[in-house]
Amino acid sequence: MISFALKTLRHRKAAFAGAFVALLCAAALVTACGMLLDTGLRGKVAPERYAGAPVIVAGDQFVRQTKDSGKQKAKPLSERRWIPASLAREVERVPGVTKVVTEVSFPYAGFTAHGWESAALTPFTLASGRPPRAAGEVVVDARHAGQAIPGYRVVGVTRQALPGQDTLFFATAEARRLAGHDGLLTAIGVWPRVDVTVKGAVAYTGDERGTAEFPEAEGSRARLISLGGALGGTSLLVAILVVVGTFALSAQQRRREIALLRAVGATPRQARKLIGGEALLIGVVAGLAGSGAGILLAFWLRTRFVALGAMPANLPLVVSPFPAIVAVVATLVAAWVSARVSARRTARIRPVEALGEMALPAARLPRARLVAGLLAVAGGAVLTVALSSLSTEAAASPVTMLTALVWTTAVALLGPPIARAVAALPLRAPGAGGYLAGRNLRAGTARLASVIVPLSLLTAMTCTILFSQTTVGHAAQGQVNAGVKADHLLGAGSPAAAVRALPGVRAVTEVLRTTVRIDLEKYGAQAVTPEGLDQTMDLGVEAGSLRGFGETSAAVSRTAADRLGVGLGDPIALVLGDGTPATVRVVAIYGRGLGFGDLTLARGLVAAHVDDPRGTVLVAGGEREALRRLPGVTLADEAGAAQAGTANAAVAFVAMGLIIAFCAIAVVNTLAMSTLGRVRELALLRVVGTTRRQAMRMLCAETVTATVAAVLIGTAIALVTLGAFGRGMTGSALPYVPPQAYAAVIAAVAALALAATVIPARFALRARPADALGARE
Repeated sequence: MISFALKTLRHRKAAFAGAFVALLCAAALVTACGMLLDTGLRGKVAPERYAGAPVIVAGDQFVRQTKDSGKQKAKPLSERRWIPASLAREVERVPGVTKVVTEVSFPYAGFTAHGWESAALTPFTLASGRPPRAAGEVVVDARHAGQAIPGYRVVGVTRQALPGQDTLFFATAEARRLAGHDGLLTAIGVWPRVDVTVKGAVAYTGDERGTAEFPEAEGSRARLISLGGALGGTSLLVAILVVVGTFALSAQQRRREIALLRAVGATPRQARKLIGGEALLIGVVAGLAGSGAGILLAFWLRTRFVALGAMPANLPLVVSPFPAIVAVVATLVAAWVSARVSARRTARIRPVEALGEMALPAARLPRARLVAGLLAVAGGAVLTVALSSLSTEAAASPVTMLTALVWTTAVALLGPPIARAVAALPLRAPGAGGYLAGRNLRAGTARLASVIVPLSLLTAMTCTILFSQTTVGHAAQGQVNAGVKADHLLGAGSPAAAVRALPGVRAVTEVLRTTVRIDLEKYGAQAVTPEGLDQTMDLGVEAGSLRGFGETSAAVSRTAADRLGVGLGDPIALVLGDGTPATVRVVAIYGRGLGFGDLTLARGLVAAHVDDPRGTVLVAGGEREALRRLPGVTLADEAGAAQAGTANAAVAFVAMGLIIAFCAIAVVNTLAMSTLGRVRELALLRVVGTTRRQAMRMLCAETVTATVAAVLIGTAIALVTLGAFGRGMTGSALPYVPPQAYAAVIAAVAALALAATVIPARFALRARPADALGARE
């Protein structure tokens, strides 16, 4: 049958092009997601700053916990763990060590700043000038030669510049003062490469030095694992749905061909083997081509993620054959299963049906498909209920996509009855084209169902992806707008003490953003100065009070309190961003957690445990012009207060945009296949007197009907999914859907559907009717 399948493929290239495109896109998506996942699991960050030191001694960048089962779990820290300066003397006493260099590293005015004593770690050498010796002197890297540093005098320029960092050097004492970690170091460089074991630190060698230099890379790897897995799973489910629909449409168009084969002696098993063999051949070629395209797609995704700050520039993609192999195997399996499922009923056509003009589909839906459709409806309902109880984005996001997909799967399985209901509506476009469209829709409900499914999938997935972000963002911004009582918002690094001294200023609150871990789970937190907090911020306290709020206190959002199972007066054992353990007691529970974080802590507890202790400053009272004239003050607006999730949202849009693109390709694919498969039908209409314009109007009327039905179905799926998502995340079942954005989505879907109909129709109507009727089918 494989040789016969090769012959059918050779003579039906156009008919199989749709299946090839669907499988190619599926393989590309699976390969790209697999490469992201592989990079998250096995990727290594090469050292830059520490490249000159064979051994780096630094803090353990993981928080570890031993479970009751005895298994130890580890999660990356969000801030750098510093080590005691006294460890340098211990390292010097290790046998074989000949040289030790200490290092402090901290952000300063857009630079990564250090003390000059650590220049040897790269090594940095001077191209001109001299090392900094006084508190007011600095050395800049080669990339910033000639640039002034406010408040400091540039006394030297290095010969080197790191590719991923802008480097600035202070005198040793000044660097340690600015770093704000008395008696602590970022790292210790050790020469030569020997085994170093000291309590309270970890020795890094080789590419592991990159982990010590870029601790945020571990968080990026964890995000890649999560993103690659979620995107890959969603892509595979969408691919299966699209490929099954494509093969189903192809099988519908070949019913007469299969019936003729049966009439000349082919058995149902041989017909199924033929269709399965064709699918395997298409799958091999599409899988190989798609895996190659997926590698290019993965590199494009990496470029976008680096630009968005979600991935460090020096974390290269892991290129291995495994994602491509998985993609090819998945493509082959999807193609074979989709073809066999789609051909199950087609292969059982009775030979006598070949004598008719076409093998009409059964009026009733097969029992197995009906049961599967009802099970999908039940699954969608269960997932919707489950989604409404999820209050964290990490848990809710994958379930949101899965819920929309399961509802769309139910629509695909129950497509023929839905299509019959649509065709039965007393709606008809004017003229002969409208009359013909109405008759065609009633006679070809299977074809109508095959068009409705990808259009509803595109509408549902696009609305779900776009408006889940707007729902959370709108709720968060609303809470910020309601909760910020301050008159002015100042940017990071604004001098709070000087602001407090200005006339008319009633209260000043310094705000830091960080994350903490409780039982290894990550929670967003803000750290505030308690004095005058009631004049600058309203957290929406529902229980307890912020009076007497101090370094042993914590206010907890209602969502976090429910997750943790804590109430007023309960202690919480947490780990700060740099791994320092702390215990705080719950003094208040508030409702505006989306806008202000899961926990609110005292700035005095947190400031020494973050990489950058500068934060935004909320000011109640005072004159804007007086603030503007104050040195070091940068004025911001309230819109900047809720931008923490913007980068993550952009990453989600880029990643899930691929799913939307795949769905759009499926729409074009299906409509083009459906239109081009009707060449003989259109030719017959023209033979009996239908004009080209009437035929085109007929096709457009059919597409408009399918699009309206699909948009309504897709919108209903999205609203149900978004309502459950919003209920869990924001407490409201009413999603936020910007009217202009929704209108743009619908307009894009309609334009895509009409373009995918009109362009193929022009080719189908170009041939003379007699030639089209006499051509090979």
